[in-house]
Amino acid sequence: MHTLDLDFQGTPQAVAAYLLDAPGGPILVECGPGSTVGALTAALADHGCAPRDVRHVLVTHIHLDHAGAAGWWAARGAQIYVHPAGAPHLADPSRLLASAARIYGDAMDRLWGDMLPVPPDRLVPLADGAVIDVAGLEVAAIDAPGHAGHHLVYRIGDVAFTGDAAGVRLPGQSLIALPAPPPEFDREAWDRTLDRLSGLDLATLYPTHFGPCGEPAAHLPALREVLHAATDFIRAGMAAGLDRDALVRDYAAWSRGRARDVPDDVWAAYELANPLFMSVDGIVRYWRKRMGV
Repeated sequence: MHTLDLDFQGTPQAVAAYLLDAPGGPILVECGPGSTVGALTAALADHGCAPRDVRHVLVTHIHLDHAGAAGWWAARGAQIYVHPAGAPHLADPSRLLASAARIYGDAMDRLWGDMLPVPPDRLVPLADGAVIDVAGLEVAAIDAPGHAGHHLVYRIGDVAFTGDAAGVRLPGQSLIALPAPPPEFDREAWDRTLDRLSGLDLATLYPTHFGPCGEPAAHLPALREVLHAATDFIRAGMAAGLDRDALVRDYAAWSRGRARDVPDDVWAAYELANPLFMSVDGIVRYWRKRMGV
């Protein structure tokens, strides 16, 4: 099992993919955005793997930093495994791209590169509880909403590839950050996901941001604490009548305060992997839905 650094925006250890040496050939977990195809193929080459060798790509969800290059891999013969709710948006990414363009504007191409559609016959939607053979490995799909409604966790033996469902924790750091983007962030759903993951007796988590975490029994409760603390902080700001700019400012200060021991360059990587303004927008949207406003 190999962690592949996609060197997103020239920043090391912010976005990962994982290469599994399965009996029937290599499996890729996550494929990153189109902008990192070059870095990913170079990393694969370091392990003696060419793009044509990759016949199976598991994506945890359809956000661009996880699945933006899925169409590139499908065009080279790979099957793309995905949550059933995400599959239509990989087949026709127009709505996904339009939504991202409203957020990122002129930075779209620099950040994400091209996103090609995945032909329907290359898509393998996996429902919750599906257990399938992928290149000789038994892969279990676990529905994992909270970060997004179209999120899967993939369990193989006693390890799990968690995408964003186990939060963001960069190598060598204890800080766990909460990625809570709109429109589908849901605190209650994420609590249920953490309950499920905690009950699996896992040895190692592999979050996409970034690298293996060998202490699930400590990591998952710590993420739950952050989930509640962050959402409660934003709710208090909303109750105080703060506008968006003030919420983003205060949330950034609160988040950096939690990360006092994180060096500035590593903090920049945390912010690249998990833009704070997006979590503010996601949490505000969540509370407004809950309050019916």
